[in-house]
Amino acid sequence: MASTEDPTTTTTSAPAERLDELRALSRKNPAEAASQAWAWLKSVRDSELREYDQAASDLEALFRASAPPRKLEGLTEGLLVMTTTLPILDRTVTAVTDLWMPWEGKRFGAEGKGANRIASRASMPLRLLWPLYSMTQTEDGKLAFDFVTHVEASRDKDGGEQDVLVIDYKSVETNPRLLIRSVRDELVELVPGVYLGKILFRVSGRYHKIGFFALHNID
Repeated sequence: MASTEDPTTTTTSAPAERLDELRALSRKNPAEAASQAWAWLKSVRDSELREYDQAASDLEALFRASAPPRKLEGLTEGLLVMTTTLPILDRTVTAVTDLWMPWEGKRFGAEGKGANRIASRASMPLRLLWPLYSMTQTEDGKLAFDFVTHVEASRDKDGGEQDVLVIDYKSVETNPRLLIRSVRDELVELVPGVYLGKILFRVSGRYHKIGFFALHNID
């Protein structure tokens, strides 16, 4: 049965405390905890009234209160929660992705390998940007931009010494050098089945955080 609780209304104000409540719930009802956590992240993504600085601070608190997933395999649904560059640019990105978002999530395979799930309608725009790169058609849909994963300390300069699951595009030689191999995703588990990620972009050898994304296991 779907929850009737409003995920934006909590008994505590601190995101980390709300996360503790969801983790306690997950020990009794993991499906309900995952549903509420995903709805919470979507409410951050969809709220037109959010304060960007506060939203970024709350997401950072959730990220720091979490650890790398112990095991992650199969298909996930993806959500770009927010970008963290300049407020006016972030709002533009939100408006554009409301209308057109080609990224649908990720597929995690065995031995730390995976790929991104891409909408079929993105084939032509991607071809224009990377004319020599082709997506792969599979029974799970179109896949692109393969990655390998491993656990190590975060490269976010504001993230401290926290261990994260690194989603590494740089090491895959078939990925386009333009943009893709400069991206490093970092992932933690909020509750079983729901994950929060940071998008880092490498410039002159240093990584800069440019956004947050989320993943939800697809049964």
